Amino acid sequence: MKDAAQTLIDTEDEVMLRDAARGFLAEASPVSALRANRDAGRAHDPALWADMAQMGWTGVLVPETAGGADMGHRAAGILAEEMGRVLAASPFLSSAVIAATVLRQAGPAAQGALQTIAAGRATYALALDEGPKFAPAATAMQAERQGNTFRLTGTKAFVADGTTASRVLVLARTSGAAGDPEGLTLFDLDASLAGLDRQALSTIDSRDHARLVFDAVAVTGDDIIGDLDNGLVALRPGLQAGQAALAAELTGLAGGAAAITLGYLKERKQFDRTIGSFQALQHRAAHLWSEIEVTASAIANAGRVLDNAPDDAALAVSLAKARAAQTAKLAVSEAVQMHGGIGMTDAYDIGFFIKRARVGAEWLGDYGYHAAVIGAARGI
Repeated sequence: MKDAAQTLIDTEDEVMLRDAARGFLAEASPVSALRANRDAGRAHDPALWADMAQMGWTGVLVPETAGGADMGHRAAGILAEEMGRVLAASPFLSSAVIAATVLRQAGPAAQGALQTIAAGRATYALALDEGPKFAPAATAMQAERQGNTFRLTGTKAFVADGTTASRVLVLARTSGAAGDPEGLTLFDLDASLAGLDRQALSTIDSRDHARLVFDAVAVTGDDIIGDLDNGLVALRPGLQAGQAALAAELTGLAGGAAAITLGYLKERKQFDRTIGSFQALQHRAAHLWSEIEVTASAIANAGRVLDNAPDDAALAVSLAKARAAQTAKLAVSEAVQMHGGIGMTDAYDIGFFIKRARVGAEWLGDYGYHAAVIGAARGI
């Protein structure tokens, strides 16, 4: 199967970045590394993160003035896509994409924080969701003001990289009621603050996820990112960057699952014939390739719109995330079915793909959420 995403790369730098990333990850973080991390009880391998920092990946969206590579969102998507192909576990999305995008909007005050991200010394988590679905405006966690101090009280239900991150971006309510898009404030906090309890969650994708409980955690006005009561505006660029990169990861995951499945179809025999010679399976493989091709186009478009016209990126990003979730679902479903019964066993790597696809489809907005954004943008 031809690599669908490869046909969409139109610059020499992007070709070189993809080739370098694929070669590095194939050696340093094959799917077997995810199995090893899981069996060892690790969320991710710190040595892999250090290598990513050495190659400049942690600074992909950090300005050069803060020690970053500033390669842009399309480049971040290429890296995320290649990580998805091998299920490489790291805090890349939370730190190098979401946090870096949020902080670079904050101006000179965030220069030091950006430098620590680019150097790989700091990792971030985004404490946002409080219920089973992505709904930023539904935030109810209180930030009670006492002079220049705020006391954060409440719970964040599903925080990616929540147990290992050194810092946390937290959205809390400083005025209004749950459901109001106004009255929310974004804070950048040290994860070791007194009163913050980080409880590890056991999730099917064997990644780092946590439930964060805030018990009157004391912060100050200096910890605010953006403007008081206007946290969604400060957070939105980071969310869109994260959604686009997560969509890219899911598309890479779909490609990785498809590649493993095609390899199996060429090896497995029934009735003295490789099962890949059966026309019905060929049709299904061709349909999957077509879906990955179209989705890869949406991914590339989202990255380029974020780079060139970020204020107009909402539709492109939601289209990419919605399509990526559905394409990944199709890819892993076909993969498990074409593998037959062994596809459901832990002995075969394909099971890891279906688990990550399920979590990735929900994080930062599921298909229904993004379909609603697309519908609203089109006046439906």
